[in-house]
Amino acid sequence: MKLPIYQIDAFASRPFSGNPAAVVVLPEWLPDRTLQAIAQENNLSETAFVVPRGEHFDLRWFTPTQEVDLCGHATLASAHVLLQHGYTRRAEVVFHSAGGVLAVKREGELLVMDFPARPPRPIEADAAVARALGAAPTELHASRDLLAVFERQADVERLNPDFAAIAALDTFAVIATAPGETCDFVSRFFAPRAGVPEDPATGSAHCTLVPYWSQRLERRTLRAQQLSRRGAELLCEDRGERVGIAGRAIEYLRGEILVA
Repeated sequence: MKLPIYQIDAFASRPFSGNPAAVVVLPEWLPDRTLQAIAQENNLSETAFVVPRGEHFDLRWFTPTQEVDLCGHATLASAHVLLQHGYTRRAEVVFHSAGGVLAVKREGELLVMDFPARPPRPIEADAAVARALGAAPTELHASRDLLAVFERQADVERLNPDFAAIAALDTFAVIATAPGETCDFVSRFFAPRAGVPEDPATGSAHCTLVPYWSQRLERRTLRAQQLSRRGAELLCEDRGERVGIAGRAIEYLRGEILVA
C-alpha cells in the first residue's frame, strides 16, 4: 500500500524553524500498531493521521512512543496539507479527534486553530519539579501538564532539565513559562514520558498558557514565542472556553510511504 506523506514545519517563520510534523492521509484507518510503527519510523515529535469523514476529517496524533489526546502543531500541519493539496474545497477544515471537534481556517498567511481552553489551577510548590527542571519556579499550576512560572525569560532559557526526573513526575509534561522580552510570554515544553524530551513548538501547551497569561496580563490577544533550539512564533487569543492559536506552516517534503 502506498500512502501520501508530507512533512510540515508548523509555527515556523522561516524554513527549518518551528516544529516538524509528518502528515499521512489515509483512505481508512489502519491497525493502531501500524500507525504507531509509522510514527516511530518517522521519529518526529508527532505524526498526524487523517481520514476523510464526509466534508470533515478524523484526526489522530502519535509520538514515536504513544498516541496523544491533543496536538496543536500537527493539527496546523494537517490543515495546511488538506488546504494546500486539494483534499478539501472548503475554507475551513473541521477535524474530529480525541481532543474534541477542532476547526482550522486560513486567514492570509496564517492558519488559525480553534482549540479547547485548559485553564490551570494553582498548586503547592513541589521540590521534585524544581529538581527536575534545575531551578525553582515562582508559581506552580496544573492542568493536563504542570505549568512552572518563572520571573524572567532568561530563567526559562537557562533551564537544563533532567529528563529522567521529569518523566518520573505524575504529569504528561512540564511547561516552563515567563514574561517575554519581545513578546507577551515565552515557554518551553518537556514531555520525555511521551518520547519528546523537548518539543520545538507545542500548540496544546497554549491551551493552558493562554488562559493563564490572558488573566495575568488582562489581555485577550497575545504574542508568544517558544524558546526551543528551532524557535517558534504563535499568535493567541483567549476566547473563554476556547483559545485561538495561529501560526504559519512551511512544507519541507512530500512523498509516499510503503506499508505492507
